[in-house]
Amino acid sequence: MLQSDTLKKRAEKARKKKAVLGEDIELEEFEREEPGEHEEMESMEDLPYKYKKDILNVGVEPTGKGRAGSFLQIDQSGVCTNCGTESVELMNMQDALEKHDWLKDYMWKAVAVDSDKYTAETALRESGGYFIRSLPNTKEIFPIQACMFIGSSDVAQTVHNIIIAEENSELHIITGCTTGSDIQRALHVGVSEFYLKPGAKITFTMVHNWAEEVEVRPRTGVILEDNSTYISNYILTSPVRTIQTYPTCYCQGENSRAVFQSILGGQKDSVLDTGSRTILTGKNSSTEMITRAVSKDQSQLYTRGDLIGRSPEVKGHLECMGLVLSDESSIYSVPELEGSATNLELSHEAAVGKIAEDEVQYLMSRGLTEDEAASMIVRGFLSMDITGLPPELAAETKKMLDLSLKGM
Repeated sequence: MLQSDTLKKRAEKARKKKAVLGEDIELEEFEREEPGEHEEMESMEDLPYKYKKDILNVGVEPTGKGRAGSFLQIDQSGVCTNCGTESVELMNMQDALEKHDWLKDYMWKAVAVDSDKYTAETALRESGGYFIRSLPNTKEIFPIQACMFIGSSDVAQTVHNIIIAEENSELHIITGCTTGSDIQRALHVGVSEFYLKPGAKITFTMVHNWAEEVEVRPRTGVILEDNSTYISNYILTSPVRTIQTYPTCYCQGENSRAVFQSILGGQKDSVLDTGSRTILTGKNSSTEMITRAVSKDQSQLYTRGDLIGRSPEVKGHLECMGLVLSDESSIYSVPELEGSATNLELSHEAAVGKIAEDEVQYLMSRGLTEDEAASMIVRGFLSMDITGLPPELAAETKKMLDLSLKGM
């Protein structure tokens, strides 16, 4: 569904282009299912019981209770789209492009179509994903929920989402990405482009709960105009084969602000290569990038952060704290700061260590076993406060986090 020959040529040229970061994946090893393989449904309540349980684990409510709208994609098929508010547009990308001729002008502006083989693959398939748009001067209290679900083994799921917050609007999104409990191996590539107009605010909370042999390659770009705010909360604490993601925020507007908050738990032989980049060009723009990471078993975690200040009077802080719980696991913290203007404030803080023995001994003296004590310390370490959410959504996000941490 590429809208120009130029974009198509760029995508074709990048079909074999390896990503700069992360293990290379042979895309030909996965099946390219066509849209329409799964039947549409009126509501997520029509899902089989076992699938309902799977999506509940990533914060997606099948009944739609407490949600302004719902979107569900199974493999390559958009099967359910419901929206119960007049302040937000929600539809699959194909319908959105047919309805809004102007939407093509947003395609591949925040993420380059030829970034790597994964963006190229998504562009050349271009059939999955959602479109969300909050209308000007509206503030929707309840979140939109979206679920990317893989229900077939060895399938390649590609997604292209576009989210637009119009001027002075506020939008909250909960996205849960997961697989059926009987799925082992698959590929997920999710491209998301966010556009925040003057005075707009988006909070985007994403929970991943993949099967152990799933490969995951999200690609995200965010463009912020004057006085806009983007807050990203990302939670991954379940085993996965590999994930490599490095969302980039472009704080172009005056007083624009970007916040990344990530909670990572590496288990088994998972390889998590995650991070975020913010480019501050707008006057008085600012960013905070905070990560809590724990490695167990034989997992490898790479926590990256790139903070770039290109204008005077910008501020940014990058922070990564990690706990290594086994001799076979590792955490690599890679903070980068780049300043190319006067009168800016950029800082970073990183620390990787192990659980303090005196804390374990104290809890054991209160009747806990050593494993129970260690588990309690880990959950406390990862349970950082998620900022920027309305009280009701903050409480629900905390509940989602607690559920994700059960296996840690």
